[in-house]
Amino acid sequence: MNTQKTFHILIPITVCLLVGFLSAIATQSSVLTWYPQLAKPAFTAPNWLFAPVWTVLYILMGIAAGLVWNKGYYHKWVKTALYHFGFQLILNAAWSIVFFGMHLVLPALLIILSLLILLLFTFKWFKVVKPEAAYLLFPYIIWVAYASALNFEIWRLN
Repeated sequence: MNTQKTFHILIPITVCLLVGFLSAIATQSSVLTWYPQLAKPAFTAPNWLFAPVWTVLYILMGIAAGLVWNKGYYHKWVKTALYHFGFQLILNAAWSIVFFGMHLVLPALLIILSLLILLLFTFKWFKVVKPEAAYLLFPYIIWVAYASALNFEIWRLN
């Protein structure tokens, strides 16, 4: 792998992991206090699973963004794909802050549904630029769809 491609992959991985770290800070206290007291559906994953899953997802997201970026930022489709990626990353962080930090379940549901829609557009643009990068987003799309269903059920039950 050449130096430029390595740089183009390592920077987005670092940014994604940083977003994950900041989201974890917003989440940390609520996972031990507020979240356990909520009524949750039977398909709720155990708490220990979330950190490793998100870590892997952030790494895959960073690799995907790096592969797209490596195609050349001067290209209009690359810029479009990366703008979508950046905006969905902002919504990703916002969801954690709103759901866990502010304990606002309904607004968080609206954010995560917006995230899911924007993520599908990101997938579409990544596929145009670099199909392999788009496929790296599959686990993330599935997890966000799961988290959306979980958020909806928590809102409904509480």
